[in-house]
Amino acid sequence: MKATIWHNPKCGTSRKTLAILQETPGVDLAVVEYLKNPPTRAKLEQLFGDAGITPQEGLRVRGSPAEELGLTKADATADQILDAMAEEPMLINRPLVETEIGVRLCRPQDIVQEIL
Repeated sequence: MKATIWHNPKCGTSRKTLAILQETPGVDLAVVEYLKNPPTRAKLEQLFGDAGITPQEGLRVRGSPAEELGLTKADATADQILDAMAEEPMLINRPLVETEIGVRLCRPQDIVQEIL
């Protein structure tokens, strides 16, 4: 099974999710350090859609400029959030994992089991 993780090596949850993927037999893993190689806006839209979450739910607030940019306000639109994430990938919550079964925002890391 192919799997792609949008990974931040400084994040403990991301590292734990990566370890689960690496330890799972039969997983052909691609690791994308999304701060260095961010997904496009279209890819983010696809990932969130496939995960069944909104861009608001995929927004990283802690340790990011989300509040300063007004993205945590109730009137922030999905388009505004996606545009901001595409410009500043630190706004993307992590880790996102995509397999043939689906996509999950793996917080906590054990959620990855749902798509393996």
